[in-house]
Amino acid sequence: MQLQDTICLGVAGNFAHHLEQAGELKDFENVVTAEPDAPKGIFPFYLPGSDSFLGLYSIGTNKLELPDYEANAQVEPEIAVLFDIVYDDAKKVIDLIAQKFTTFNDCTIRKEGAQKISEKKSWGLNSKGIGDKWIPIDKFEEGGVMDNYHLCSFVKREGVLHPYGLDAPLLGYSYFYTKLKTWLIDKMNTQEDFGPLEDISEHLKVCHYPKQALISIGATAYAEFGEKNYLQSGDEVYVIAYDYRIEDSSIESSASKVVLHQIVTS
Repeated sequence: MQLQDTICLGVAGNFAHHLEQAGELKDFENVVTAEPDAPKGIFPFYLPGSDSFLGLYSIGTNKLELPDYEANAQVEPEIAVLFDIVYDDAKKVIDLIAQKFTTFNDCTIRKEGAQKISEKKSWGLNSKGIGDKWIPIDKFEEGGVMDNYHLCSFVKREGVLHPYGLDAPLLGYSYFYTKLKTWLIDKMNTQEDFGPLEDISEHLKVCHYPKQALISIGATAYAEFGEKNYLQSGDEVYVIAYDYRIEDSSIESSASKVVLHQIVTS
């Protein structure tokens, strides 16, 4: 699926311990949240039509290209949800209608001195990764299809498969379903340019109020290998969403499974 006309946003800090493990908690030390476990904010990683570096379509499928400098890049295994955006007459976001979801690699470089989260997120073609298919969302609330899905990730290096992110139920997100949607709508309308965060309402305006948003809703905590190892050329990345009720030990795609598989190049 091509998403060139879709604004692409990410959620920072929506799984416990991820920001600490990624060494990014200090970036948000002055960001005040409504609740202790609330996400820290949202950030752009693709802005259709923008003249900035974020105007380059960065989402790939089977290849992840590292920057041509020492990048310290890590997989950020996530679920991405495609939402229809509903605006009022004043162009405020009043609703987000969840359509479908897939797996996503919000690959991030640990870049010293970056002023904004977005500076660590998109550095060129194939700096992001998206799954091989989509799962339709029947309802974005408890009792829907997403209740039964888990998210896991692996990196294969020199023939050995290593767990990269912890296996986690989607219900383990700090903010999910209606609580997440309400929070997203608020941040899309009110988040200010402050610290590592950006004014999302201004980005929506510059992008001529796109009809849809792809939102990666947060990365899981890392397994030991993921926390201690940056990506190398030749690594193979797997981000997998699977229905935990169905026994299937393979990492290949099946009817109930969504797989992102990327070869890392430099």
